[in-house]
Amino acid sequence: MTTATGRTTPPSTIIAAFTGFLVSCVFAATSVGVLVGTHDDLVEALRASGTTMTEEQLQSAATITQVTFASFALVIALVQLWLAFKLRSGRNWARVLLTVFTVFQVASLFVGEGSATLPAYGGALVAALAVVASYLPASNTYFETVKRAG
Repeated sequence: MTTATGRTTPPSTIIAAFTGFLVSCVFAATSVGVLVGTHDDLVEALRASGTTMTEEQLQSAATITQVTFASFALVIALVQLWLAFKLRSGRNWARVLLTVFTVFQVASLFVGEGSATLPAYGGALVAALAVVASYLPASNTYFETVKRAG
């Protein structure tokens, strides 16, 4: 586990978790792409809600909603990506934060009356598996080794 340079190399469980979080970020980007493709559906949902907005206001509201959610998803994906690199370098706090993010990611699937996309479900599943990998015995040993070395 320690190389000739004195650095501790991550075990396969950490590499698997790191890869899982990278894949989850790709799923998040894909979800944003799917969201952009639902502009007309969002306008129709707003129209069906009985609003008194004009067509221009409906279009603007749908666009603002999409940009807001896409921006939020992008920021979360970038933070998750950064945390994945910290996880790979043995930072236990990153593992804890990734666990919290994943809990929120899974919980978000159950909010919004079935509005989650297939990529959102895929990303949450992969992130949950990555969290599990990050808590396996080899991973725990790695975090302890890094803590003692640093």
